[in-house]
Amino acid sequence: MKEIRNFIDGEFAATGRWFDKLAPYDGKVIGRVAEAGRADVDAAVKAARAALLGPWGQLSVSDRVDLLYAVADEIERRFEDFVDAEMTDIGQPAHFIRHVDVPRGAANFKVFADVIKNVPGEFFEMATPDGRGSLNYSLRRPVGVVAVICPWNLPFLLMTWKLGPAMACGNTVVVKPSEETPQAAALLGEVMNAVGIPRGVFNVVHGFGPDAAGEFLTTHPQVGAITFTGETRTGAAIMKAAADGARPVSLEMGGKNAAIVFADCDMDAAIEGTLRSCFANCGQVCLGTERVYVERPIHDEFVARLKAAVEKLQPGLPADPSSGMGPLISQDHRHKVLSYYRKAVEEGATVVTGGGVPDMPDALRGGWWIQPTIWTGLPDAATVLREEIFGPCCHIAPFDTEEEVLLRANDNPYGLASAVWTGNLQRTHRVAAALEAGIVWVNSWFLRDLRTPFGGAKQSGIGREGGVHSLEFYTELKNVCIKL
Repeated sequence: MKEIRNFIDGEFAATGRWFDKLAPYDGKVIGRVAEAGRADVDAAVKAARAALLGPWGQLSVSDRVDLLYAVADEIERRFEDFVDAEMTDIGQPAHFIRHVDVPRGAANFKVFADVIKNVPGEFFEMATPDGRGSLNYSLRRPVGVVAVICPWNLPFLLMTWKLGPAMACGNTVVVKPSEETPQAAALLGEVMNAVGIPRGVFNVVHGFGPDAAGEFLTTHPQVGAITFTGETRTGAAIMKAAADGARPVSLEMGGKNAAIVFADCDMDAAIEGTLRSCFANCGQVCLGTERVYVERPIHDEFVARLKAAVEKLQPGLPADPSSGMGPLISQDHRHKVLSYYRKAVEEGATVVTGGGVPDMPDALRGGWWIQPTIWTGLPDAATVLREEIFGPCCHIAPFDTEEEVLLRANDNPYGLASAVWTGNLQRTHRVAAALEAGIVWVNSWFLRDLRTPFGGAKQSGIGREGGVHSLEFYTELKNVCIKL
């Protein structure tokens, strides 16, 4: 039984209130988590503020970069500890965590350390009426204490995606991980201490959202900026909280992402890529695909082949090499996803495969397993084609023309990501430009260069992160004008 504590001012702490951490694959209690109250959150923010004005704020960029590289190296040294934390928190197959989540988590610190080390400044000479002239140059300064509100679906990867640039830019942070996935954030506290990150630079407060740690943090007057990944309604609530004090927000929110498969695609690649984009991490990926549009001449073949591929996915324990899919994160989330499964049938969907709960071995029947599901036959106005489900499911519909499918793909309140499968180069550029999404993959999915801009359009978010684009949020740009 693990005890997962808050990490405040370089020390692990608990104030007496605890909640259980359950394993999603069998529903058993695997630990208890210290819940942060208002006083804990206040202590964490004050520690972060003190570090900002003290030892962390006095470090040179070079010294800060060296420390972030040391954080990455320590993560890699404790690689299996982070793998175990992610496996038991989210139940995702270990091979994905080993190849994506933990390596990316370490890379996030190195990439943004390099960005801040190499970012150019601005310098302008300006004429003045007296002929002596003036010089202008820019400085980047941290925005202050950054509240980092993390989701549960890829907890370590998405937490470090924010921590890397925030800390590289000289900010201090208070992290509020999801109550469902607390372990990696607590483990990272050990890493920070091991490599000598000054006390108060990195803090973790565990707990829930409204009238709890999340609200206490986002409404704290000494928090200078808020970065959030999660569902859209929570993001809207955070925007309202940030309005008090006119604090900047970076929001990566929901998605109802579309894939467009043209008849001239590489069918094998399109099937493999769509299988991943719909069903990776049990469909709990904000960038995943829930709407698939397939050009009519290949529609039936595509449905049949994707069905066959899905039915080969074997649910199992995350450490089992043969496991092709883990469980959903919680019982409540499974209730939500199953309600959409029922709604699809009520609205007239044809269930190609799945649609329910798999029959698991006795030891795993307490877990939150669900069948990967494919539907056809629904109109674009159907509920399951409008609302984000966040489960292992997709609807496949035929289309006839490029113009038609673009209208249908864009007819949605979200605009996070899209995937396009085609062998036509001219079409690639036309369609990618026309899609209303922050990210468009062509003949691939989840292929990420960390230097590129990341973020959503419409109700999928505000702002861009990645490479130098992260600096726009995590720093204040100051101009210095010197009269000669």
